[in-house]
Amino acid sequence: MAAAVHRSSFFIRPALHPIALACLALMACSARAQAVSDALPVITVSGQAPTARAEVGGFGAVPLARTPLSAAVLPEGDLKDRGATRIADAVSLDAAVSDSYNSQGYWDFLSVRGFVLDNRFNYRRDGLPINAETSIPLDNKAALEVLKGTSGIQAGTSAPGGLVNLVVKRPEGRVRSAELGWRSRHTVGAAADLGERFGTDERFGLRVNAAYEHLDSPLRSDTGHRRLLAVAGDWRLSPATTVEAEVETSRRSQPSQPAFSLLGDTLPAPTDPRINLNNQRWSQPVVMEALTASLRMRHQVDARWRLTAHLGTQRLATDDRLAFPYGCDAEGNYDRYCSDGSFDLYEYVSDDEHRRTHALDLHVDGNVQLGGMPHTLTAGVLFSRYKARLEDQIYRWAGIGTIDGETQVPPSDRRAAPNTNRTERSTEFYVRDTIELAPRWTAWAGLRHTRLHRSTDSTSGDPEATDYRQSVTTPWLALSHEFLPRHMVYVSWGRGAESDVVPNRARYTNAGQALPSLKSRQVELGLKGQSDSLRWGVAYFDIKRPVTSDLGTDCFDDTTGDTCTRQFDGNAHHRGLEGGATWDLGAWRLNTSAMWLHARREGAADAGLNGKRPVNVPGHTVKAGVEYRVDALPGLRLAAAMVHEGDRMVLADNSVRIPSWTRFDVGLVHQQRVAGTTLTWRAGIDNLTDKRAWRESPFQYGHAYLYPLAPRSFRVSLQADL
Repeated sequence: MAAAVHRSSFFIRPALHPIALACLALMACSARAQAVSDALPVITVSGQAPTARAEVGGFGAVPLARTPLSAAVLPEGDLKDRGATRIADAVSLDAAVSDSYNSQGYWDFLSVRGFVLDNRFNYRRDGLPINAETSIPLDNKAALEVLKGTSGIQAGTSAPGGLVNLVVKRPEGRVRSAELGWRSRHTVGAAADLGERFGTDERFGLRVNAAYEHLDSPLRSDTGHRRLLAVAGDWRLSPATTVEAEVETSRRSQPSQPAFSLLGDTLPAPTDPRINLNNQRWSQPVVMEALTASLRMRHQVDARWRLTAHLGTQRLATDDRLAFPYGCDAEGNYDRYCSDGSFDLYEYVSDDEHRRTHALDLHVDGNVQLGGMPHTLTAGVLFSRYKARLEDQIYRWAGIGTIDGETQVPPSDRRAAPNTNRTERSTEFYVRDTIELAPRWTAWAGLRHTRLHRSTDSTSGDPEATDYRQSVTTPWLALSHEFLPRHMVYVSWGRGAESDVVPNRARYTNAGQALPSLKSRQVELGLKGQSDSLRWGVAYFDIKRPVTSDLGTDCFDDTTGDTCTRQFDGNAHHRGLEGGATWDLGAWRLNTSAMWLHARREGAADAGLNGKRPVNVPGHTVKAGVEYRVDALPGLRLAAAMVHEGDRMVLADNSVRIPSWTRFDVGLVHQQRVAGTTLTWRAGIDNLTDKRAWRESPFQYGHAYLYPLAPRSFRVSLQADL
């Protein structure tokens, strides 16, 4: 009954007042602008352009609509219209992308086609590898690109779901933009975007982005802040040579959000999503600082060939802290909470974490005639180095907490334990070729050879170090046919690779040894088409990825020794059908994206796991949106969106699952010109019906977790462009 009263009071809750005031202000300004504004420009509804290119695909000069792969380009305008402020918000825009342990106040985890992306190896920034074990701001990003499927020719080692590439804003001309925004509960922020070209023949360009935000979401006890300063410049040395440089510094400080869990053997009803279990008096915020920079030089050798050198560096400093609920010792369950709603609460502190990533890419691309056929070739080498230098960490029992978030416990004894340092080096040689076999027929090929050297050691000097070298080659082939103008069919086959080493612990019979590379493979069959009003694509994919498991009589204790072996243990087999379309119908625009996924475990030593679905992977997803351009009020667009996700498994034996859920969002965008300034008003309500549901069910760190769907929230912003 209380829940029913809570939901029926939607239209009279005080939280509605800010959005109502914003809408009233918008209408008042719109009415006033009719008399004093300049003539409105033609408003172009945001969305993926027919000629959009995805650098992450590896065939940068070819429009995405003509490449034999599945990718999504999410431009800055779309992200702003949907209120996206972090990478995890992309899950609302593409059906193939899902949450995978996404916590407020922490870095983002995504899964694509049911496989979790590795934050160390599956992220790129203007094509160069970066570490995503940090908060990545979007204020200075022109677009977010998502490659779906194996990425063996784009990355030496990576999880098979795909890659995420962040496209940095570059100088484009005169830009004078400022933005103010407010979001529930009391989050307020400001941002500026300034750009200019100057000098003789406008040879020099400069772009500056700055942002600050006070963070206070509907989640309790999560107040914090974030800031960003980014500068990008270029110098056109000659008509054939351009040098680009950019640097970005950011800081985010905010307490993170622990998840809920099973209560004994029971799946609890979705709880109040405002409850934060990280609310102890000794709780501290997670602090993530990042300094990222790059230098790129492009030289057009002649009409056919171009040389590129691209250097990037990233320095991360993190204080990772959490009041961490984990298990129930009282009931002998260490992968869930107690049946009475209590849990063991640990104090986790890992301060002064330093991660460094350096990368240098050298490549040449151009056109050549070979064997009587035109070829578009790219050949290059990528050198990268990753270092993680950590301090001893605190992970100690503090007391017994409760899921209502009302129980306070004293801090732990704060005794420190060793942590693990990592050093990784790789050299990747690659070649890609596009061959025009005949009119309307194109062959695509790629090959990447990667040499790895990885090592680990303990911060305390304990004899648990590992050191290994490994080489892996990942090919990719595709054939496409344009069966009608701007309509193509394609088939592709490719491999990806991952690397795994056995921890140097006494329990393992093969301690410290590197396993053979985990080679995944993907087959994809796709159709794409576009007309003046409709763009669409459909793809069937089949991905197999090897699984490793710890098998033996005791894989949790080092006391006896030689009781466990890490080894290959069957495959994760994901087959699916995904599709998307954008359809313009006069004043209407329809966007839809859907995926059906048949993901199963095969060949496991534990026969009870075979045929089971993976944890935290929905079997189907649908994400759709509709926009209406109001001709009676030029510049006004109304929007509504739906996100639907199927049920997810909570445990590997599939004995518990969370139900499917559907969320509705609404919003508006209004553009007007006032005294030579373009004003863009944005307002929205996310989770319009205040739906209560378990959003995801990650099995992380040996524990089953449950994250609730965020409550209804409001947002409003004003952007001014001179």
